[in-house]
Amino acid sequence: MQAAQIAPDILSEMITNEGHSLVRLSAKKPVLLVFLRHFGCTFCREALADISRERQNIEKTGSQIVFVHMTDHDIAERYFQRYGLTGAEHVSDPTCRFYEGFGLLKGSFNQLFGLQSWIRGFSAGVLTGHGIGPQLGDGFQMPGVFVLFQGAIKESFIHKLASERPDYVGLIECCNFNS
Repeated sequence: MQAAQIAPDILSEMITNEGHSLVRLSAKKPVLLVFLRHFGCTFCREALADISRERQNIEKTGSQIVFVHMTDHDIAERYFQRYGLTGAEHVSDPTCRFYEGFGLLKGSFNQLFGLQSWIRGFSAGVLTGHGIGPQLGDGFQMPGVFVLFQGAIKESFIHKLASERPDYVGLIECCNFNS
C-alpha cells in the first residue's frame, strides 16, 4: 500500500537519538520507519519481538531500522534492550506530530478493542507472553510502517487494526531502490 505524501520538511525535522535526520539517513540507504503504539501495548511489544527476530534479514537488504515512539529516549532504550534491539535508532514524538504527518490516525473503538483485537491480544499478551504494561503515550494512536529512500515513501503498511502484523522484510524486498 502506497502512503499519502508527507510534508517535505517533516523528514528533516525528525531527528534520531543519535542526532541523524531522517532525510539524511534515507538519502544514504533505505529506512524501515516503524511507528509504534505505546510501549505498554501488547501489540507494540509483539512488533518489537517480530522486528528483533527479523533484524538481521532487514539489515541484509541494506536497510536501516528507525523507530518512532511516544516517550522519551531513556524509557525507549529500556524497551529496545529488552527486545534485543540495542543500538536501534529512534525518534521521540510525544505529541504524535510525526505520526499525524505520516497520516497515522487515532484508532476507533473497533480498531483498538474489537473482537479480532481481543482475540489477537489474548494470543500475543497471554499465550506468547508479551503482556501489557503502563500506557506510555497516546493509547489511541495507530501504528504504521514506511519504507523511505532518498526522502520518498517507497512502500507502507498502515494498520487498519492495532493487532495487525506487517511483513517487515516483505515491505523492503518489494521496493526497487535503483530507481
